[in-house]
Amino acid sequence: MADCCHTKHTPRSEELKKNVTRRLNRAVGQINGVKTMVEEDRYCGDVLTQLAAAQSALKSVSRLLLQDHLETCVVERVQQGDTEVIEELMTLLKQFS
Repeated sequence: MADCCHTKHTPRSEELKKNVTRRLNRAVGQINGVKTMVEEDRYCGDVLTQLAAAQSALKSVSRLLLQDHLETCVVERVQQGDTEVIEELMTLLKQFS
C-alpha cells in the first residue's frame, strides 16, 4: 500500500469511528463465516451469498470513509491550493467503482 503512513489532519468523529468499527467487525464475522462454510463444504450458492454480503459490508465502509475524505481532507487541501488531491481522488474513485 503506497502512502499508508499519512496522518489525517482533521480527526474522524467518534461517531464515524464507532460506525466504521462496527461495520468492519460485522464484515470480519461474515468473512470468518464464509471461511467456515468453505471448510465445511457448504453449498456453493450459500457461500457466494454470504461472500456477497461481506463485500457489501466493505463497500459500505468504503463509502463512509470516502465521504469523510471528501468532506475533510479533500476540502482542506483544495482550500490550501493543493489541487493534486483531485488526481488522488480520481484514482480512489476508480478503485471503488
